[in-house]
Amino acid sequence: MNSKQHLDINGKPFNRNLMVLVLLVGTFCTVLNGTILTTAFPTLMSTFNVSTSAVQWLTTGFLMVNGIMIPVTAWLSTNYSTKSLYLFAMSTFLVGTILAFIAPNFATILIGRLVQAVGVGITMPLMQLVMLSIFPANQRGTAMGLGGLVIGLAPAIGPTLSGFIIDHYSWRDLFGMIIPIVIFVLIFAMFFMRPVIKTRKTKLDIPSLLLSTLGFGALLYGFSSVGDEGWGSPIVLSTIIGGLLLIIWFGHHQLHMDTPFLELRVFGVKKFSIAAALSSTVNMAMIGVEMILPLYLQIVKGMSAFHSGLTLLPGAFLIGIMSPITGRAFDKFGPKDLARMGMFLLTAGTIPFLFLTKSTPTLDIVILYAIRMFGISMVLMPVTTDGMNALPFDLMSHGTAVNNTVRQVFSSMGTAILVSVLTNVTNTVKPGKAMLHEAPLKYQDNYLSATLTGYHAAFMVAILFCVIAFGITFMVKDGAKSKSVDTTNKVEKAAAEKAGE
Repeated sequence: MNSKQHLDINGKPFNRNLMVLVLLVGTFCTVLNGTILTTAFPTLMSTFNVSTSAVQWLTTGFLMVNGIMIPVTAWLSTNYSTKSLYLFAMSTFLVGTILAFIAPNFATILIGRLVQAVGVGITMPLMQLVMLSIFPANQRGTAMGLGGLVIGLAPAIGPTLSGFIIDHYSWRDLFGMIIPIVIFVLIFAMFFMRPVIKTRKTKLDIPSLLLSTLGFGALLYGFSSVGDEGWGSPIVLSTIIGGLLLIIWFGHHQLHMDTPFLELRVFGVKKFSIAAALSSTVNMAMIGVEMILPLYLQIVKGMSAFHSGLTLLPGAFLIGIMSPITGRAFDKFGPKDLARMGMFLLTAGTIPFLFLTKSTPTLDIVILYAIRMFGISMVLMPVTTDGMNALPFDLMSHGTAVNNTVRQVFSSMGTAILVSVLTNVTNTVKPGKAMLHEAPLKYQDNYLSATLTGYHAAFMVAILFCVIAFGITFMVKDGAKSKSVDTTNKVEKAAAEKAGE
């Protein structure tokens, strides 16, 4: 038999390229939904007559359920075949999308978003796990780079696409345009998705599931509420502290189980721990700025939501284009120089944001944001791949789940910190109400100055995240290719033996 032919766990050949295509298109659709409602909130508030805090749940609830599902995926991928799990995830996502599309009221669209999030929480880590499973170690950088194209590009184009559709069509089209694509993905998945990860039946530990769900759910809710409630809010403090305590309890429980629900011992592998710390810190710098930069463009420069998204679009496309290229560079050169060069660019591209004014040329912002995204493309997926390569094959599902969960939590934390710094500094230095009546023009100038001071403070914190991440890159070592355990084709070798070859 052709040695290049790829076999699933049952010894049957499959087309790897078509399987990867199905995975990437499906995951792109699901991840895109994380940010696609960003610019649609005013329209939805008017349509359903709901408040700002209520409509925010379409994103807050989505991110919470998504974050809760990621750790569960490790158990699901161990117990159910790749094909069955992917079909279930995409079908669930389709049901949620249809519910949101036909929603007659706000409650229905919210339920639809939460159902969508269940599918998204499975597809993203499953895509990464499958890519790591069907490619040998010396090609995983390229494979994960393709995954990075999806995970980096889809959320970034969401606000721009949303703004265009809201301006020219109905908010329902945000969901309606995805439905036929997901149906096609499901049809193709039935033919081209194959079981490529060995499964074994393990008992679902209910205490672990409850602790994971409540702990990560409370923590994510707490961080997502900081922008509206502030750090001193009893709701914020109680949910963050309660979530942390439940997660500590969850971790203690996992370390004393023979078959953990989520294997936290992956942190015992130094290379994986360094990769998780670096990718999480980079995510804090990336997601936080992605949140506050559009606010600056709209509030200070007076852009529409669509045009602010359009300003950031070149950077989004750049990370999409560069992710496969930097993946190949990782396969050839290793992660060390890529990570350091990428963090240098990310830091250098963030520092000029300290000097933004109302008259800063839009082209400067486009270029600086593109430099940041170029740097991120050199760090995020190469370092993640390096960490995953250090794990034995049977721990990869847990490593993927742990890495994605940590990144999700740190992203929420980074956004909460930057938004709260922006709000608190602005409120501290803004002029008093009395000036509004005494000297309205001076009040307007001072208020703009206070707002810019708030943005400068937030960008300073983002630079701090960059500097921390840059420091971590000096702990990254090369040698991933030679030292990693190339367990990829163990599945194919075992399948070949089973087929009698």
